[in-house]
Amino acid sequence: MSERSKKIKAFNKNRLDSIISLKYTAMLENAFRFYRGTCHLFYERIAALKTMPKSPVGWISGDLHLENFGSYKGNNKLVYFDLNDFDEAIKAPVLWEVVRLVTSIFIAFQTLEIDGEQAMNMATLFLKSYGTTLIGGKAMDLDPRTSKGIVGDFLKRAERGSADELIQKRTLRKGRKLQLDTNDERHFKLEKGLKSELISHMEEWLSQNNDSPYNYRVKDVVYRLAGTGSLGQKRYLFLLKSLHKKDRYLLIDMKQAYPSSLTPFLKNPQPDWNNEAERIVSVQKRMQHVSASLLSTSTFKSEDYVIQELQPVKDTLKFKLIREEYRKLYQVIDDMGMLTASSQLRSSGMDGTATKDELKAFAINKGWQQQILDIAIEQAALVCADFGAFQQDYRNGAYNVEPKKEEQPV
Repeated sequence: MSERSKKIKAFNKNRLDSIISLKYTAMLENAFRFYRGTCHLFYERIAALKTMPKSPVGWISGDLHLENFGSYKGNNKLVYFDLNDFDEAIKAPVLWEVVRLVTSIFIAFQTLEIDGEQAMNMATLFLKSYGTTLIGGKAMDLDPRTSKGIVGDFLKRAERGSADELIQKRTLRKGRKLQLDTNDERHFKLEKGLKSELISHMEEWLSQNNDSPYNYRVKDVVYRLAGTGSLGQKRYLFLLKSLHKKDRYLLIDMKQAYPSSLTPFLKNPQPDWNNEAERIVSVQKRMQHVSASLLSTSTFKSEDYVIQELQPVKDTLKFKLIREEYRKLYQVIDDMGMLTASSQLRSSGMDGTATKDELKAFAINKGWQQQILDIAIEQAALVCADFGAFQQDYRNGAYNVEPKKEEQPV
């Protein structure tokens, strides 16, 4: 077994054995999916890299790549396109965020066998947009009325998407009752005792939490499979029914919060969060223009969770879309650069992070842009080599998982 595989297994040792094998299988799909599932390996290298240019400390989402931007409905019921994954969110040098995204461009284009010059054009565009926005010093957002291309299409679909359509896709009727569909490959039936405990917990959350929707009761709950890096964490999907409006339902996602995988590689002090869920939600609220609907936290059986409404439409830049919509990709990459910088400007000066003026002063010196390009090209090659070793180790049985007898997550 390679040294990298030993680190992958060690990192995932506390995940659910019954689910972690699915994560390893997902990571076999291609180098980009492998990259999504091994954030910890990437930052281990970045932290040790002597050629990494210095940058101000700010708030970062921690796992920024091409598929971690998406459309969603905010808590004000309007739609937005923004950064959308904050599991790894932390206070760190702002270029750590940037180099992860740029590296994802090179890995994606190499995996899709798209010309390297085109990948370089996209990476350069992202850096230019990011730097220009920091220099401007003003956080911006994308409006459905003015957004163009792929992002405009995402936002229009998100506006049209309804909770009723989502309910129809995720549920089935059994007699007069509506329940979550366990024939859906993303849903797993829960053991009766755990299901009962989860329903009681959600009922309590609904009655006591100020962020919860009013006058709803829990009708069903399943284990939910989603993502790549977070596979193996406990994650549940609840079906809620309104007490006052006929046939009005909501779907609520409750996802276990783990420590940021960047923590071991950072020396700068972090806020004294009450728990990991508070870290995730707090940073998300700081960095996004508008927070996702019903974003909140909860503690179940001494474990911390992030809660939010499951979105009717939550489009992201899916991997295959890069090849199919290549000509439209320039506008998306330009938007991503602007949004990345805007998230850092929006959260600037909080808990000891750099101010807008400090971010602007840093961005004016453009020497870092070429350094990031050089590092990202090198890191993409190393990730692809790691992926090859992972494939070999997987074939040799290094990732065979035997579920613990006492484990009953699903």
